[in-house]
Amino acid sequence: MKTSGLGDNLYIGGYDLSGDIQAVGNIGGGPTPLEFTGINKSAYERKGGRLDGRLQTTTYFNPGEEADAAHAVLSVLPRTDVIASYFRGTALGGPSANIVAKQIGYDGNRGDDGSFTFAVEAQSNSYTLEWGRSMTAGLRTDTAATDGDSVDFGTGSTSFGLQAYLHVFAFTGTSVTVKLQQSSDNGAGDAWADVTGGGFAAATAVGAQRIQTPRDQTVERYLRVVTTGTFTNAVFAVSVIRNDVEVTY
Repeated sequence: MKTSGLGDNLYIGGYDLSGDIQAVGNIGGGPTPLEFTGINKSAYERKGGRLDGRLQTTTYFNPGEEADAAHAVLSVLPRTDVIASYFRGTALGGPSANIVAKQIGYDGNRGDDGSFTFAVEAQSNSYTLEWGRSMTAGLRTDTAATDGDSVDFGTGSTSFGLQAYLHVFAFTGTSVTVKLQQSSDNGAGDAWADVTGGGFAAATAVGAQRIQTPRDQTVERYLRVVTTGTFTNAVFAVSVIRNDVEVTY
């Protein structure tokens, strides 16, 4: 199925490449189903096999001198892992896909009409593609320590931990620490408290991070993003995956 991507965002390694993306293609992943059907069964038995994930994009050729121009970011073809996040719209709490991956290819295509685009694929490494919810309305800018607006995950607490992704796009100051806080009732009676293991490493420059809490950790219904540190400008985006079932990597 094809849908419009108007208003969507794509971040790679702390760079907002949204303006240089023509299309986002295959976004998927998960365990490969393995069949374990015994001869005494009348239907298939399956278990999850190897985890994988992928995110494909088509980018415009932008050779601009800006550090966040697509060509400057993607043409280097890094051998190390990259972190990519796709925000389906920029509403707070909207769906987002996240992946720790190897960048595969940067193949150019020159159209008969003179257009020049590149095909890029991110293939997961260590983790599968993870669908979560955006904890910032696209890019968020803090000029001092700030308590962000909350996101309601819709049900009571869960007991399977969470994963979270951070992209820092611009920074001025000494350092900024971005962390998650939780409450069972949006702070009405249950005061906001830090999520154990829900703090990213202090950031001092452009970059991206992934964190995860213990697999059996309780996570409350409401989450928010807060910042602390000494800074005058921090532009960033956060996505969170609150696990509804046990997740093991």
